[in-house]
Amino acid sequence: MRYLLCIALLLLAGVPASAQKKPLTHAVYDSWQSINERYLSNDGKWVVYTITPQEGDATLVIEAVDNSYKKEIPRGYAAEITPDNRFVICKIKPLFSVIREGRIKKKKPDELPMDTLAIVAMGKDSVLRIPRVKSFKTPERGTGQWLAYLQEKSLPPVVTQPDSTTQLNNLLHLADSLTRVADSLRNKADEAKIKGLATLKAPKKEFKPKPGEPVEEGTELVLRNLYTGEEKKFPLVSDYYFSKPGNAFVMETSRSNTDTGRKAAVMWFNTATGKTDTLFRGFNDAKSFALDDAGSQLAFIAERDSSTKALQKFYKLYYYRTGMDSARMRVDRKTTGVKNGLTVSETSVPEFSKNGQKLFFGLMAVRKPKDTSLVDFETARLDIWHYNDDYLQPQQLVQLNYELQRSYKAVLNGDADKVIQLGSEDAEFITIPDDDDNVEYVLANSTKGNRKESQWLGFAKKTAYIISTTDGIRKLVNDKQRYFFTISPGGKYVIWYDAARKNYFTYAVKTGTITNITKSIKVPLYDEEDDHPDDPPPHGIMAWHQNDKYVYVYDRYDIWQCDPEGKKLPYNFTNGHGRFCKIVYHYTPLSKNEKFITDTQVVALKLFDEVNKEHGICFHNMREKFNDYDATSECQYGLLVLQAKDNPKRFLYTIESYRFSPALIVHLDTVVIAKNVDPNGSKPIYWDSNMVRLLYVSNPQQKEYNWLTAEVVKWKLFDGKQSEGLLFKPENFDAKKKYPMILYFYEKNSDDLYVYRAPEPSPSVINIPLFVSNGYLVFVPDIHYKKGEPGESAYNSVVSAAKYFTKMPWVDSTKMAIQGQSWGGYQVAYLITRTNMFAAAEAGAPVSNMTSAYGGIRWGTGVNRQAQYERTQSRIGYSLWQRPDLYIKNSPLFRADKVNTPLLIMHNDADGAVPWYQGIEYFTALRRLGKKVWMLQYNGEDHNLVERKNRKDFSIRLSQYFDHFLKGAPEPHWLAEGVPATSKGVDWGTELEEKRSF
Repeated sequence: MRYLLCIALLLLAGVPASAQKKPLTHAVYDSWQSINERYLSNDGKWVVYTITPQEGDATLVIEAVDNSYKKEIPRGYAAEITPDNRFVICKIKPLFSVIREGRIKKKKPDELPMDTLAIVAMGKDSVLRIPRVKSFKTPERGTGQWLAYLQEKSLPPVVTQPDSTTQLNNLLHLADSLTRVADSLRNKADEAKIKGLATLKAPKKEFKPKPGEPVEEGTELVLRNLYTGEEKKFPLVSDYYFSKPGNAFVMETSRSNTDTGRKAAVMWFNTATGKTDTLFRGFNDAKSFALDDAGSQLAFIAERDSSTKALQKFYKLYYYRTGMDSARMRVDRKTTGVKNGLTVSETSVPEFSKNGQKLFFGLMAVRKPKDTSLVDFETARLDIWHYNDDYLQPQQLVQLNYELQRSYKAVLNGDADKVIQLGSEDAEFITIPDDDDNVEYVLANSTKGNRKESQWLGFAKKTAYIISTTDGIRKLVNDKQRYFFTISPGGKYVIWYDAARKNYFTYAVKTGTITNITKSIKVPLYDEEDDHPDDPPPHGIMAWHQNDKYVYVYDRYDIWQCDPEGKKLPYNFTNGHGRFCKIVYHYTPLSKNEKFITDTQVVALKLFDEVNKEHGICFHNMREKFNDYDATSECQYGLLVLQAKDNPKRFLYTIESYRFSPALIVHLDTVVIAKNVDPNGSKPIYWDSNMVRLLYVSNPQQKEYNWLTAEVVKWKLFDGKQSEGLLFKPENFDAKKKYPMILYFYEKNSDDLYVYRAPEPSPSVINIPLFVSNGYLVFVPDIHYKKGEPGESAYNSVVSAAKYFTKMPWVDSTKMAIQGQSWGGYQVAYLITRTNMFAAAEAGAPVSNMTSAYGGIRWGTGVNRQAQYERTQSRIGYSLWQRPDLYIKNSPLFRADKVNTPLLIMHNDADGAVPWYQGIEYFTALRRLGKKVWMLQYNGEDHNLVERKNRKDFSIRLSQYFDHFLKGAPEPHWLAEGVPATSKGVDWGTELEEKRSF
């Protein structure tokens, strides 16, 4: 095993601790950057990443791990490193300022600048740039020599207009020529009459066939040999695909709108021989291309009989194998095995089994076409709700497109032309094992018969079947389970968690034996601290071992290796060390292709210390016995950890802390240990550049600003239990001063101590760095809930925390406020009915009336809200008619007359989670009662703000609001007087009253 502790970086060194630092402002947002795309070459010698501002132009960086080379590509993105580690391919965006200017001038998309393709040879300074490129692709494996890119439509030729003098002269010359021609024709006609000849007649027009219906023409595709620079061009290409090893290249070309002889085609290019074959020609539409792993077989869906505007089309499945003259039709709606009323799905992408012997594809229902004879303005439009519907109408409408395109999986075995249907209305979710060569069985999950009760349960119970791909015969695995069943990569076992019995069970596909594989594990495999009035969820499955040898499952802290047959007792893979030390171990896949754990690989495990909130990471060699590992440090690791495919000792990841912005690290070959370095850089940094290399540290400008410190604070709740939360203080904190404090909360956040929080415009909540930098204290308490008492639970946690801080000499107890969004917004709305200790409050998207919200709809999903109140977040635990008193007791609206705290509400009119009228109900009640209340309603915005312009606006108003009530700053006009509808879009009201003039 190799260990890695967080490198305590000298990020904050360079500015003396005593230097006066600036407070953050709303103007700094765009100077803050993030590390986005990250790639590690197969040999581990090259790293590619992007440095991206919140708004503006990003930079793509190509860097050698040994520090011998670095190349920056302004505005580069969507990079790929070729499998042979020799080239980086990326696209380059147009300048942000140019696109912005074009949008201001309301230019059409095709009038704006297009992307450029960039090709960089590793270690070279030159960059080959190819303008106006729509997309590019490279093979997933292979030599790495091939690149294909599709160009944008050609620009129309530029016609230079002559000046006015030239135009006048040209017209005079043309008139003179026409006069001479007319005179000549008249003379010839007179001569003909004299000679008795017939006068001249215009020749008959040559017949030209009518062109077909216009199509969206493809554009030029270029296939480039990166080794030689040679290029082969193909016109009118609509889509294109490489096989995984790069031995085959498939193109779909469109027909031409001007050349009637050029028909749509599917072509196959052999990259080894350079030969191009036409596999299929003269179709209306082709899509969903799929190649097998070897690059020798192709399947696709096509339709060649209907017009482009036909209301009903019947697609067919076509197949090609190298050596055939052309692609042949394998399946249509008349093929044996295709049931009446079904046809080949146009939306399901075919898929070959690992050995290429089976071809999976989709079937879908033939739907009645729309009657075009009906006149829209004479036809009723309505939704009909029925008590026996599987789902409510709003949910049906949200899922409408999915349902109209629903496919049922089917399979062809080898060269047999009989279709074996696998999926159906009661076997709708089909899973194909990831690593089963021939796929003898697939797994089907179904919710049929259990969907109606999902309205109040919050889930539909599942039934599982194993279905033979040879004859379609299915066997019941189990039913009435809360969680989905999954199948092992090798297809030998089905596994599921039984929520009622709180254990994992397997089903052996060959024998049909069901085994409780975790019954001997004495510690809970479910969330021990879950406080919802429902069965607690499991910690989950980590991964399977190769050949389905073991399955690994989590408890709260440790990882258990379980025998899927149940013959061997479960083995604590992490030696019980996690529970003993209160350290949580969690597996992180090192590539998207990591389907299982092997006997020889290195696995990455992230660590989290529940006591001190520190994080760590270890790389464990599966050949070795697991050693206890508890080396954590004051940082957090990014979600993505990459491993070099051909150099398994080399890893790429990011680290961060509340102290420093994310940094990009490449782990080389051996152990590195560095910890407990002073954040001001006064202590030395111990790390060996032969072991690890710091590639990039984002946001060095942070050291110029008054940043924050963070710590865990523990206190006693009113009920006597201990809780904890996060306290954020300014970097220049002075215990002799008094500070205003804002308490922000949702549920539990104390585990996020070392998360880096960037200054950025907020979608809904306070930006902690911004407020702390400007002299606020921010406390984020954990909230502990009791069934039926969500409001009082918030009071027990939040108000007890506020009372605790009033005893601190550096807290101004008269200048405390609360803020929350969504569930946090509800709790804010409730708390101000129970206490007057806060000087101000802000509630985003709050539920104010549980009795009206209970039967409402989450419009983003169409789901009814009953389950949320009875079993999940709201934690009431009963239906409205069972305990109406609890719904009234926990609804702020019914205690609105008790409110004396100024309240700002943000609730947007396109909120898809909390009905917009909840904010309106509370606002109108408080307004009638003469309370100080304001509501911000961003038009067309969702639950959380999406558009950056609105986020900026809200962030400014939130600062102005709290600055006024907690710091005594002048009121902005919107707060003092509001902004009437007649001034909407003209007067934003953000000017301070003392500075306002007209």
